[in-house]
Amino acid sequence: MTENKFFGEIHGNFGFGCMRLPMKDGEVDKEQFCRMADDFIAAGFNYFDTAHGYIDGKSETAIAECVAKRYDRSQFLLTNKLTDPYFNKTEEIRPFLEKQLSLCGVDYFDFYLMHAQDKNNYQKFKKLKAYETAYAMKDEGLIRHFGISFHDKADVLDMILTEHPEVEIVQIQLNYVDWEDASVESRKVYEVCEKHNKPVIVMEPVKGGSLVKLPPEANERFARQLGGDGIGDFTSEEGRNAGYAIRFAASHPSIAMVLSGMSDVNQMKDNLTAMKDFKPLSEEELTTVAQVCGIFNNLNLIPCTSCRYCIEENECPKNIRIPDLFACLNAHEAFHDWNSGMYYDIISRDGHSKASDCIKCGKCEKVCPQHLPIRELLTNVSDTFDKK
Repeated sequence: MTENKFFGEIHGNFGFGCMRLPMKDGEVDKEQFCRMADDFIAAGFNYFDTAHGYIDGKSETAIAECVAKRYDRSQFLLTNKLTDPYFNKTEEIRPFLEKQLSLCGVDYFDFYLMHAQDKNNYQKFKKLKAYETAYAMKDEGLIRHFGISFHDKADVLDMILTEHPEVEIVQIQLNYVDWEDASVESRKVYEVCEKHNKPVIVMEPVKGGSLVKLPPEANERFARQLGGDGIGDFTSEEGRNAGYAIRFAASHPSIAMVLSGMSDVNQMKDNLTAMKDFKPLSEEELTTVAQVCGIFNNLNLIPCTSCRYCIEENECPKNIRIPDLFACLNAHEAFHDWNSGMYYDIISRDGHSKASDCIKCGKCEKVCPQHLPIRELLTNVSDTFDKK
């Protein structure tokens, strides 16, 4: 087990992100989640991450049932977040945090983050003194460590950390495709964290699953790198690919934690295979990752991470399942899936709209952490599937 060099209470450098838990009949599959939590803790790890909006509020209560009620509080760490839609006055922040504590079945959060900070919502957090309020709750013991999660350009993060040097940790999107991406600026954002001496938590290391099911040429590169049958101790090609992506993120010196949102026991097994006895990527492996990154960059895919902010809280008035439609187009473009059109039709039925039904209101773009031109991209989706 790799010792965490930034926070002694964190075991290792791998965390369980609880935004994409296993589901069954519309509810969290708690039996499987318990098995995953057990495997995670048995492997020596202890860091769980959630937020109030994850899985329409079901993530927090699942953590209460599957982790908090089954383990002593000393055996796990829990991170939660203050999210924009859930407060509009300073005096609403404390009751919201107390509600989160109750839902999660704990008396304190080990880490509490100002959620999804960008240039726009930071002004609301600033006006309502959210940082100061959260820090006061840290002094009371309701929060052990105070930080932010971030989705914007490097200069915005530099501004926030300059104005709030009390921030202890920063959660950012980092993966090998986004490392030099001009819209995400993973490398530049990471370098701002280093400039301010802030340890980093990585989210989206496999880019919402985009770095798991790879084009054949990319799969071949990783298979040659690993040798033998091409998967080693992993359960599948997808598990191996996820392992390389997570290790890439964890290989940078200022990384305190890499989160992975796992939705079944095999994904947990594969991630533990990659991270239990963590070794940074070798120069040869980094070369292979660069080659795979080049293959991806030539595909011109939609860089959606399926965070689903665009469709939560009734953001889309037409009930368009935007991330799922983008996934259909990516599958069509990257893997030439014969059935991507069939899945498009399935996704667009039962009260959900097609891409062509978009009324261009722009509500989705205002909450998109990737700052995607969603209205334009939905037109591309419609051109591919609605006019066939």
